[in-house]
Amino acid sequence: MSSYRVVPTQSGPSKASVADTSNQLGLHDSLRHGGPRSLATEIKGGGPLQKRLEGWEETQDQLKLSMQRNMFGLHMPARQLMERKIVSGNPHMPAFAQFQSNIHLDILMGRDEMLDVEDIFGDQASALPLDIHADMERKRGI
Repeated sequence: MSSYRVVPTQSGPSKASVADTSNQLGLHDSLRHGGPRSLATEIKGGGPLQKRLEGWEETQDQLKLSMQRNMFGLHMPARQLMERKIVSGNPHMPAFAQFQSNIHLDILMGRDEMLDVEDIFGDQASALPLDIHADMERKRGI
């Protein structure tokens, strides 16, 4: 059934358990599941506003797809999702991936009139040194 939810749901109190990362002795297995684990930080997380803001874009997208389905039929959201999947593929030149914005996907998602920090500065967190020749050799299997 389609949902006309405008605002993300208020998630209830979260629960944390060591059972999903425990070894046969019932203790947290740090080697398999990462370093020390704090259940207090997992339960606490962020406030209710932060949790709602994290799900905002997904909820708005689901609302748009539900409205398209009811107005135009099942083919419209299916076509939108198919087009998004096609244009979100890997860029042609992998070395320039950190400098490219996917304008096609931005237009399909309705973000073409918005400016984010990534639009101006790029994704500098994963900025690797440019070595176009090595990337093309890796891509071509040379």
